[in-house]
Order: sequence, then structure tokens, then C-alpha cells
Amino acid sequence: MTICAQEGALREERCTPLLLGCRVLLKLMLLKTVSILAFGLVGLAPVTAKAASGCSLASHYGVGDGYHGQTTANGERFNAYGKSVAHKWFPFGTRLRVTNQSNGRSVIVRVNDRGPYVGGRDLDLSYGAFSSIAHPGQGVASVCYSRV
Repeated sequence: MTICAQEGALREERCTPLLLGCRVLLKLMLLKTVSILAFGLVGLAPVTAKAASGCSLASHYGVGDGYHGQTTANGERFNAYGKSVAHKWFPFGTRLRVTNQSNGRSVIVRVNDRGPYVGGRDLDLSYGAFSSIAHPGQGVASVCYSRV
């Protein structure tokens, strides 16, 4: 097998298409690596960065469902009466201010778990956190949240 000295050698049948494809792939990988490094050095967020705030439905968990005392996604024990929240992508330890849209009450919670896994909801508050902004009997509340 002959190694291609240039990409044009394919026409002269001294280079296999597979080898040419590998060269193109290596160039693309190098470009991707340079792009990632440039974002890191300049401090720019990637285009796919998600918003640090929003409004959605929030539910609660921990009392009567067997989760109290269980291990959360970040490895700590879940305290249903504490001020914590499950969120799908916020980093563990992120603090959020959650405000009930119907009564204006707010609570500051810390992300320590992943969820909720029900469509239309962004937050799954601990029973204690939910109780401080809404009556737990209603099950869900319309809230807005932002990083603190």
C-alpha cells in the first residue's frame, strides 16, 4: 500500500479512499479541538449553553413516596424536610431562588438530585422546600427560578 503524499494522488490510483477519508477526519478533529480550546481561553460559553432561569411547573417529593433517607444522585442522603431540588442539568450544589407565581413566596434551594422525569416540569422540590411556597396538597405549582 502506498501512502498518499497529497490528496490529489487519489486520481492517480496510488491512494486508497479510506486513507484519504482518514486525513479529512483528522483535519476535522483538529479543527474541533482548536475550537474548544479557543472557547476555553477566551471564556466564551458554547452556543448550546442553557438558560440559568426559567418558569415551569414544580412538583415535590420525599414524603410518602419512599425517597426520604435514600441516596440522591450526588451521593448524599435525601432529607425530605430540607431545602433541596432535583433538576435535570444544573450542576450539583447550584443554588436557585424558586418563586411561586400565584402567591409570590420564594425559597432558596440547592440542587442535589436529578429529575423530574415528568414532561412539563423543570423542578422537583423537596417536601420542605415546596411547603414553604405552596400547600403540598396541590401537588404542583407554577414557579419561576433563577440562579442565586
